[in-house]
Parts: sequence; C-alpha cells; structure tokens
Amino acid sequence: MFWLMARMVSVSVMGPAWPPSQAHYNGVIANFRRDPAVIKVHRVVVLASHGVYPFDLGIPHRVFGAADGRYEVVTCTIDGRPVRTNADYSITVDHGPEALRTADTVIIPPFHTGNPRRQTPVDLAQVLAYVAPGTRIVSTCTGAFVLAAAGLLDGHRATTHWHATGLFREWYPQVELDPNVLFVDEGDVLTSAGAAAGIDVCLHLVRKDHGSEIANRVARTCVVPPWRDGGQAQYIEHPVPDATANDTSAARQWALQNLHKPLTLSDLAEQSNMSQRTFARRFKEEVGLSPGRWLIQQRVDRARQLLESTDLPVDEIAGQVGFAGGTSLREHLHAAIGVTPLAYRRTFRGAPATSRAAAADARRDGQACRPGP
Repeated sequence: MFWLMARMVSVSVMGPAWPPSQAHYNGVIANFRRDPAVIKVHRVVVLASHGVYPFDLGIPHRVFGAADGRYEVVTCTIDGRPVRTNADYSITVDHGPEALRTADTVIIPPFHTGNPRRQTPVDLAQVLAYVAPGTRIVSTCTGAFVLAAAGLLDGHRATTHWHATGLFREWYPQVELDPNVLFVDEGDVLTSAGAAAGIDVCLHLVRKDHGSEIANRVARTCVVPPWRDGGQAQYIEHPVPDATANDTSAARQWALQNLHKPLTLSDLAEQSNMSQRTFARRFKEEVGLSPGRWLIQQRVDRARQLLESTDLPVDEIAGQVGFAGGTSLREHLHAAIGVTPLAYRRTFRGAPATSRAAAADARRDGQACRPGP
C-alpha cells in the first residue's frame, strides 16, 4: 500500500494542481488495477498427452502470450517425459504433472490415438487429481473426453468436435452434449469444439478476465476475429460462397459503421444488392448466424468497449450502439454475459459511481436486477 501511495504522490507532484483531486486518485487507482506490471499473473498449465495435436497444443501460448504479460503459460505431461504428437515428431517439455498444482487455469488439448480406447481418457483423467479445487478447467476439441471421464461434465452442458459426437454420446450419456456450438462456458469448466474453436474459447477467457479492449488487442496480434459467439454453429454447410456470387461482407462493414441506426434486414440486403431472402440465406452461410443475431452481438460488443473505455451513461451508450434505450442494453448485456452494465464497468474500470449520471445508472441497474412480484 505504501508503494501505491508513493506512486500516487510521485505522479501527482508533476501535475498542475496540489492537492490532487479525488478524481485524480481514482484515475491513478484505475491505472494501477489495469497495469500489467502490478496485476497478478494468471498461470495457465496445458496438459500434453500422447497423440496431441500440435496446432491445438500451441493455441493457449499463442493467445494468452499476446496479453502483455497478464498470463504465464507452461506445458506439462502426465509423467514429465516427451510425448508423441499426431504429426511426424515428438515434443519435450520441462514440467511433469506437479505443475498442475500451481495452475489457475488448466487446459486439456485434443489427442489422437488412431484406435479410440475408452481407457485412454480415463488414464489422463487420473492426473487431474493434482488440480486444486476451484481451478478453472478447459478442454478443446476431444479434450472433453478427459473431463467427461473425470466426471466433471456429469449433468452439465458440454461440446466437442462435431465428428466425435457419436462416440462421446455412447461413452458419456450422462453429459448434456451440444454438438452445434463453438464452446460452452459452465463457469469453472469450459469445453470447446475442434481446431479454431480453441482460439475462440481462449479469447473468451481473456475477455472474461480483462475485458473486450484487451481481448480485441490480443485478437489483432494473433490476426484472428476478436469474437465469435460461443453459440455459433460449429459446422457451416457452405462456408465459402461461389467465386462469381456476391457476398455480404460489404453489408457487414456498412452495418458496423452505422450501428447507431435502427438497421433492418431490408437495409442490409440493399447494401449487397440482394433480395431479403437471398441475403439472409447467404449471410447465414458466410457467418453462421442470422443477420439479427449478428447485429445484437456487434452492438453488445461495442457497448462493452464503451463501458470499459468511457464514462458515458448507459442510456447514451445504448443510443450509440443502436439499442432502443438503457433497458434494452441491460437486457442484452445480461443475456450475453450475465452482468449489468454497472457491474461490468466496475470490473474493468474500477471506477466508483461519482456522477449523477452514474448514480442514476446504478439505480436503474438495481431495478433491472430486482425479481418481479
């Protein structure tokens, strides 16, 4: 605490006014909370097994490693020895299963054995005994088989690679499997679909931990889309339109520049010179979501950015992103991430409600959260 106060004073004496205002202190404290140098580093431990897919194994380090020092990623094996990958090489790691005891998050990437044996995920699940209670556990692709074998998914929603759903249901009927989504977040246990969905779930975790601004920065560094809804379909039947056909990218770009307007399907279709029916079909083929659902997703994401980076009242943010009012924004934000705008802003800005507008937002948030009669 003495170090923090000294830092406040050293910054304050260089400013134009003394003594510094409460707003100045609030700003310094907010910067302190957001400074990677003083944020507790989150330790991610990735468990590699024989037959691991190199692409999926590297995703956590690539994504979390782009978060400016907010995460430390280490890789371990069940016995500290090298493991064969499903490619033409093996890998050597520096850690055995004891590393799992130090994890804040454990990630289980997929593995391929050629001939599936039910005992394989059981053997891997036994090593999860090293994991401390309350640790966040994530599987990507067929890593969900390990979590299911450990009983962590019993009675819960989960997903895995769509190609493995038949075997998964046969082995683990007690799990509520949803093969049609990119990832499922059940709190401390998350499961994702195959391959690129591992990137989506890792970005989702960065967003949960540090907000949209940091997650978007990480996505730019990794040159990937910053957000794909976890409920988006895994498998799109026609992901690439015919080369001679029009696509909907121009309409999407136009919509992002005009989110503050009450956009309709007709407006979007007109930007692509298509009928509404053709546009809706082609949009779903290219994006995996309906135009309406995609618009809501973009508006919520823009609102999250404004909540993190500005002190604008909720009603004003709602207008800027195209919601009918603050109530509509609160409902959609709560549906997307389960919190109110005020709670979200406090999490990622640490700013108390000092203005009349902020106090009014707090009252509205409280009213929105009250159960009905």
